[in-house]
Amino acid sequence: MDTLHITVGDLPPECEELRTQVRTFAKEHIKQYSRVQRAHNWSGRDPAFSRQMGEKGWLGMTWPKDMGGGGKSMLERYVMLEELLAVGAPMGAHWASDRQMGPLLIRYSPDKLAPRIIPEIMRGEAFICIGMSEPDSGSDLASIRSRGTKVDGGWKINGRKVWTSGAHHAHYMVALVRTSDKGENRHAGMSQIFIEMDRPGVTVRPIVSQLGTKIFNEVLLDDVFVPDDHLVGEEGKGWSQVSNELKFERSGAERFLSSTQLLLEMLDEADADNRQQSVAIGKLIARYACLRQMSQGIALMMSQGEDPSLAASIVKDQGALLEQSMPDIAYELFPEKLGDGSEFDQVLNLLTLAAPSFSLRGGTREILRGIIAKGLGLR
Repeated sequence: MDTLHITVGDLPPECEELRTQVRTFAKEHIKQYSRVQRAHNWSGRDPAFSRQMGEKGWLGMTWPKDMGGGGKSMLERYVMLEELLAVGAPMGAHWASDRQMGPLLIRYSPDKLAPRIIPEIMRGEAFICIGMSEPDSGSDLASIRSRGTKVDGGWKINGRKVWTSGAHHAHYMVALVRTSDKGENRHAGMSQIFIEMDRPGVTVRPIVSQLGTKIFNEVLLDDVFVPDDHLVGEEGKGWSQVSNELKFERSGAERFLSSTQLLLEMLDEADADNRQQSVAIGKLIARYACLRQMSQGIALMMSQGEDPSLAASIVKDQGALLEQSMPDIAYELFPEKLGDGSEFDQVLNLLTLAAPSFSLRGGTREILRGIIAKGLGLR
């Protein structure tokens, strides 16, 4: 059986200097949001907050300076993210653009799309959604049926995408579509296409979640024309590009900090003399500490050019288990708070409804564990 190693190291001094700056910023700007709003965490959206982050230089902060980026380390970005995630900052509007779409464009379209789109992302003005999942497809991206057909001067895109986060607010989409037959290799023949959301033929339909929100959407693509230079990377190489992209999506602190507001509520209500509460909350904090070390280690690996794809899948899987366990723990420890209408009760209700989705977004538990088993030589 193969083994897994995650590099762990100390943060350099500039990271702690940045931490102080971010905490000062958070203290000033987060107080306007209620506890329930903070409980939405990184799925919360506030374009004004995104622009403020752009002004601070905290969007695209690790990207090359010659592409307009900040030239900072992955560890500095990690510190910024964990500080803002811990207080529930509303970063959903720019989330995908900053986390993975910017790096994608810089790597695979440095001369065409990146010069135009990267400055918009850096200012907090370009919101990009990710068109991967499709009806009857789920996490099995190899089964997608949306197609890109080569035409004179560009591509015609037809298909449907579902569970597309933020499509109703997005200016752009990067869609994974079939541009050629897969043949014997089911992962072949897929490409990534950059699509402006206001192009003719693009229709966005909201999907109302169990929370009553409309974060998720169905996106219909009906003969949507895009020019040749909207092909991201090489034709037919979309699967390998997406696989590289997912290391950004699965390893971050957001994978275990989504329920932080509920932990803060429990800490506020806890009785220091109540052993059951002390033990349960202590175990939660110990799990947080372990996942933080793993996630921070992956940031260190990425900063050193290592491939942390397998480790990222483990962080995502274990982070979802932690977050999904928290509502049940809160019910058990604080039964007197249920239904009392307090902010504790409101936060608990929100996360009770949200928690089932934590093992779906970014790859289902079954898919992740299959990746982990294969990576460790167990199958």
